[in-house]
Amino acid sequence: MTIAEERIERLCALAKRAVREGHDDRARAYVQRARRVAERNRCGLPRTFKRFTCDACDVYLRPGRNARVRLQDGHVVITCDCGAQSRYPYHSRQ
Repeated sequence: MTIAEERIERLCALAKRAVREGHDDRARAYVQRARRVAERNRCGLPRTFKRFTCDACDVYLRPGRNARVRLQDGHVVITCDCGAQSRYPYHSRQ
């Protein structure tokens, strides 16, 4: 694991904790900084980080508080308070 990946993981944890404590502006700054580190070092963001951040407003999503999660026809739809939607496929277990 490179230094950049460690930094991204740490910023993800900080953003999660900041949202939990009610500091949305601080969480947004952590998300922006993590994306900037990933861009500069040409490394990808972790899947959990991508799925719990809004691409439009850079807020860390917390379902039930600032995000709505719905299941529709084989995919998950996550809607942020800003109106942006993310869709991810899922496979049901049978």
